Amino acid sequence: MACTAGCTLLLVLVLALGAALRDTHAREFTGEEMETIRSRIRTMFYHAYNSYLDHAFPYDELRPLTCDGQDTWGSFSLTLIDALDTLLVLGNRTEFQRVASLLQETVHFDIDVNASVFETNIRVVGGLLSAHLLSGRAGLELEPGWPCSGPLLRMAEDAAKKLLPAFETPSGMPYGTVNLLRGVSPSETPVTCTAGVGTFILEFATLSRLTGNQTYEDLAHKALQALWQTRSSIGLVGNHIDVVTQKWVAQDAGIGAGVDSYFEYLVKGSILLQDPGLLHMFHEYDKAIQNYTRFDDWYLWVQMHKGTVSMPVFQSLEAFWPGLQSLIGDLESAVRTFQNYYSVWRQFGGLPEFYSIPQGYTVDKREGYPLRPELIESAMYLFRATGDHMYLQMGLDALESIEKISRTPCGYASVKDLRDHQLDNRMESFFLAETIKYLYLLFDPTHFLHGGGPWEEGAGFSGRCVLGTGAYIFNTEAHPIDAAALYCCHSHESDQSEIRNILLGQPTGQSSTSQSHSSNLRCPVQPFSSRLAVKGQVFTENN
Repeated sequence: MACTAGCTLLLVLVLALGAALRDTHAREFTGEEMETIRSRIRTMFYHAYNSYLDHAFPYDELRPLTCDGQDTWGSFSLTLIDALDTLLVLGNRTEFQRVASLLQETVHFDIDVNASVFETNIRVVGGLLSAHLLSGRAGLELEPGWPCSGPLLRMAEDAAKKLLPAFETPSGMPYGTVNLLRGVSPSETPVTCTAGVGTFILEFATLSRLTGNQTYEDLAHKALQALWQTRSSIGLVGNHIDVVTQKWVAQDAGIGAGVDSYFEYLVKGSILLQDPGLLHMFHEYDKAIQNYTRFDDWYLWVQMHKGTVSMPVFQSLEAFWPGLQSLIGDLESAVRTFQNYYSVWRQFGGLPEFYSIPQGYTVDKREGYPLRPELIESAMYLFRATGDHMYLQMGLDALESIEKISRTPCGYASVKDLRDHQLDNRMESFFLAETIKYLYLLFDPTHFLHGGGPWEEGAGFSGRCVLGTGAYIFNTEAHPIDAAALYCCHSHESDQSEIRNILLGQPTGQSSTSQSHSSNLRCPVQPFSSRLAVKGQVFTENN
């Protein structure tokens, strides 16, 4: 694109920030130091978690300035559901078991509440599915046939069923809001964000593979295909669409708010489901993103049909992008973009919701930081991929910033304004589900979620089932899904038999068992570690 005076200023700023960071040499962290930091992170978690239990349960969220609670996303003790798998990540099996039982007794979805379809899926359905799949490791008493059955799985399906009326549209793209008791209101707006259409395939496919009910996976695929058909002639999508008419209402194209997890789920869905079609979609989008929105490793917002710049801003939600790039093997670009984003963190002690790239400062009324996890998430992936301790330094910076700025006697408060560190009376559930989890995993490179633990067996559909092999895919709320579990149940049992034979060193045989519609996507000639890889080794643009 042509470089104006403003563009030249942007270039100077970018190069200066990049040079400053490249000249910074991160110190090496010892194993003892990392353990000390993990202990600090556990202390942070329990301060927030116990404050929620003491002051806010059974409400959705804690209000850390007034030491009370509020319902925000649906009135189902959301923070407790979101934090459940984090308890196990931190090694607290006893509390995991107690909370799993408590949720079964106290949380129900037959309630007259308007709920976000997107948020309920990623936080509630995703959180319950993850906890269900971790139940064996957590020491819960398992039902016969687990992981194809279990109380947390039934709860996840109960929640997902409440979302299904939202998908009853001419396009198959869901409405943004649904009443959990009465379905979609006749007055409900048909306009929803792109991410609200394209962020279901991980949870819904997992639910279908475990329960044998193909409806969920089919609906998620239909929504993805419908969205794919609406892209512009230059290969971009906007950020809000009318799900009835399939017309774009907001035509700003970028990788941030309203779009972000759509791209994330194309990549992660391709890995989880071994589906090269989803990765093809992402690669086609990525070509357009690199061509029209990228400027010296920043990503701007552009008009989806023309490619002209509409907003030269960085949004904090975009900070997931370097981690996603690492999953597809684009490490050089990921490292450079991360450095840009890290420079913003160091400027403010957090990432403002909007940051003007030409001005190098926050955008008016978008100065807050609600303790989002995305930059820490990318640091975790990039440390795993490179071993560079710069990412540990970023994690330590984040820990100390949050402790200094956000800690209150009753938890941790969102930052209303990063310029003067005013606080807001809210602690989002994702602080416990994502921010602390990714921070802890960053400093625990041998954790079982990184493939550092022993595999386990479950009963499955046919009596023998292998889980916990290290191939965990995080949904956009940081709830890990055990990829091997998708092959335990129903028509995928022959895949699971093959996995088990490989792990036990036994010969694999050809199975004549009928397969689901995705059977032609299997890679039987590849070793198990490659078939369920999470670093992008499974697919390239050429295979």
